[in-house]
Amino acid sequence: MTIQEKLKIIQKNTGFNQTELSQKLGVSYVSFSKWWNGHALPREKALNSIDALFLEVTGQKTIPEDYLSAKKQNLLNYSKKHSNIIKEILSSPDIRDQFMLKLTYHSNGIEGSTLTENDTAAILFDNVALPNKTLIEQLEAKNHQTALLYLFNHIAKNGNINETLILKLHSILMNGIYEDAGFYRRHSVRIVGADMPTANYLKVPELMKNLVKDINKIKKDSISHTSIIHSVFEKIHPFPDGNGRIGRLLMNAMLLKTNIAPAVIHQKNKRLYYTYLNKSQTKDDFSQLEDFICDAILDGFKILERNLK
Repeated sequence: MTIQEKLKIIQKNTGFNQTELSQKLGVSYVSFSKWWNGHALPREKALNSIDALFLEVTGQKTIPEDYLSAKKQNLLNYSKKHSNIIKEILSSPDIRDQFMLKLTYHSNGIEGSTLTENDTAAILFDNVALPNKTLIEQLEAKNHQTALLYLFNHIAKNGNINETLILKLHSILMNGIYEDAGFYRRHSVRIVGADMPTANYLKVPELMKNLVKDINKIKKDSISHTSIIHSVFEKIHPFPDGNGRIGRLLMNAMLLKTNIAPAVIHQKNKRLYYTYLNKSQTKDDFSQLEDFICDAILDGFKILERNLK
């Protein structure tokens, strides 16, 4: 595979433009442009950087356990600064609204919503109806906001994470959009864009009961536990639609239960997210997914600490 081919795959999987990729590789835009167009070859150090980035974005890299442990410990250090994160969110309207906006905008964007962040803010906080956007997209935004607020209040009351909660969240999320809102699927589905078989729909109720049991097991490494549960939930794919958004709501419920900030997965990282999720499901290697979720949690702590620069 040529350097040009590797760079184009990196660009496709990250969504970065050429300027962002040159910065990521620590070289000038002029040098990067010459590699991109085949007018020059990188030197050995740059070649090694390109190869390392290529392995990372294509899911071929295993993250060392000591590196992951240090990253998780850093997040736990942030957690220790906050006695009760969910109450802090609910008692601070600006922080609550930032989470509402960012989680709704990015989670729906991952699923294909064309709403901008400003569009989303207008719908969520000003109850504006946008004539140039579909009614479904606008309803998805309002429903996600409602589901998220329900989840926050549920966790604040020390509510359990169980099937009742999961089905309730789905009923809110898909209200007015899907007739089977709040019910597990009764037919086969495929995950669009992924070569991954989902569970037989007849087995979904049993699989979800077992998943909820696993969710409520006490684990020393809560971030690893959350990452594994997220991967398994998405592989089960228990609903006809809305699995990605419900899966991310469930992930954040688990994090908040252990006093960790919600993970904000940015829609620009959609391809990486799917790559690492697929790797965890097909190769039983969760290291890159855990590393990715750690970065998303760090973005959550930035919102919590009003550090949005």
